[in-house]
Amino acid sequence: MRTVRRCAPAGPDLLEDRECLRLLRTVPVGRVVFTRGGLPAVRVVGFRVDDDTIVFVADDEEEGIRSALRGDVVAFEADALDADQHQGWTVTAVGHLSVVPLEEALELEPAEPGRQLIRLGVESLRGRRLLV
Repeated sequence: MRTVRRCAPAGPDLLEDRECLRLLRTVPVGRVVFTRGGLPAVRVVGFRVDDDTIVFVADDEEEGIRSALRGDVVAFEADALDADQHQGWTVTAVGHLSVVPLEEALELEPAEPGRQLIRLGVESLRGRRLLV
């Protein structure tokens, strides 16, 4: 007889915005979800939370900067899972991109030639605790 592991009961433990932002500050890597050529695309990025916005480096200078200059709407997701404790969390933010002005970028991160900081202005934030 095969044992079936059951998922947690319905009704995820939803998180408030403040807790979502706090949790985002605890991990260094997330995923930007955007549209490329009419198809969904995902890019892993290092990031930081600045007040209630998410800031990351445009790793593909042309694509990232063009998206930010257009003010494209993207999703951003980060999470953490503890397999030993069978728990974790996931947070998804949605908002418009913009280029961080150079003066402000220098305050946020040491200057490196060719690196442009992009900001996601969070307009929607959803998070939940997970049982895994």
